[in-house]
Amino acid sequence: MGENNFDIINARITFKNIPIHKIGSFSFKDLTTACETFTKISDVSECVIIQNAFRVEVIMVINLEKGDVPDARRSEGKNLTINRIKKTWESLTELDAYDLDHFDQTLEVYRNVDVYLHLLRLATGLDSIVVGREEILDEIKESISNAKQAKTAGKVLDKLFDSSIRIASRIRDSTGISKGTISLGDIAIKTVEEKTGISGKHVLLIGTGETAAMVATSLNKKNITFDVTSMTIERATGFSKILGGKPVQFEDVLSGFDKFDIVFVATTADYFLINYDKLKMAMQNKKKGTMILDISDPRAVDEKVSTFPGMKLMFRDQVSEMYEEDVQARKGKVPAVEEMISKEVPIIEATMKRLHAEPLVKDVAVTVDSLRKKELEKALQMLGETDEKKIKIIEELTKAVVEKIVSVPVNNPKKASDQK
Repeated sequence: MGENNFDIINARITFKNIPIHKIGSFSFKDLTTACETFTKISDVSECVIIQNAFRVEVIMVINLEKGDVPDARRSEGKNLTINRIKKTWESLTELDAYDLDHFDQTLEVYRNVDVYLHLLRLATGLDSIVVGREEILDEIKESISNAKQAKTAGKVLDKLFDSSIRIASRIRDSTGISKGTISLGDIAIKTVEEKTGISGKHVLLIGTGETAAMVATSLNKKNITFDVTSMTIERATGFSKILGGKPVQFEDVLSGFDKFDIVFVATTADYFLINYDKLKMAMQNKKKGTMILDISDPRAVDEKVSTFPGMKLMFRDQVSEMYEEDVQARKGKVPAVEEMISKEVPIIEATMKRLHAEPLVKDVAVTVDSLRKKELEKALQMLGETDEKKIKIIEELTKAVVEKIVSVPVNNPKKASDQK
């Protein structure tokens, strides 16, 4: 059937290649404006953006044959398109000098089949920070819905997203990959609720990594306000932009530790970030109890801290048994999900190729029908036929023959794809 007259491009920034607190720098403030701006690139015809606290993904349709634009199938055309995408991305965000200098190494770009595979993995939850995460499917649905309302998604991305969402929903249901999904953040919040209660308490989150993001997400789901801190205020501020929380200087946290009722510690430090000596002065004036839940790996809180009056200290190994069981159970389902995805990707590929064939067939149909009318007129003149009923029968016959001939290029690839 030949090559498509379009490419589908996925340019993305995710938690897998940059720290979570940096994702906010690459995020778009107005998704509709961002989609519209990307479609203004000369060879981009459609655009959908998937954006949350863990990823920013721009999915575009690139026309391969459009006026004087270099052919994107050639290396110089591909490079030109990607450069335009990067420049547009930069214009829509406020990246600092470091991010701009390293954008080439940070931005991942994939095409066609790799995009189909990734979208299915994402929609089934395999590429989520929590395997099987249910919310991502709703976020994908919302992304294509918003793009359609903004008129930046056409028949290509509409078909791709519709197919991916339908297939992912079926895979989720048949494998149970998202059934009862819980995160370490969910477990942490539930533990605190059971031990001391959390509503109306002054809550602090220490950390800005993946585990801290799980805690922040769980706090947000329950509409619990919290402060967030890290070793640098820049990290805490970047984290708060996408995951909420009020950023606080780490030094201020240590000196005012007595003000907090609940403290979640979720860092990757290889030393005791919180120890007895650092808190000794602040805790002298403490008049009510404090609970610290350290879910860092390794531990970031010195056990001696628990000797302060009214202090309750718990560690990850005391609360994570349920979480680890859930993780192992879902890991056991991953191979089945991956096998199903591998069978569906060729079908999506065939579906997208069919979108390329249909416009060509329509063009051919218009040309052939024009020729049919001319030849019919000549034949009727030669026959000298004037009977309206007979003319109608002959005309319908010629139409039927043309329609059957023209339908072959569409039906054959459709049958081929259905057999895969």
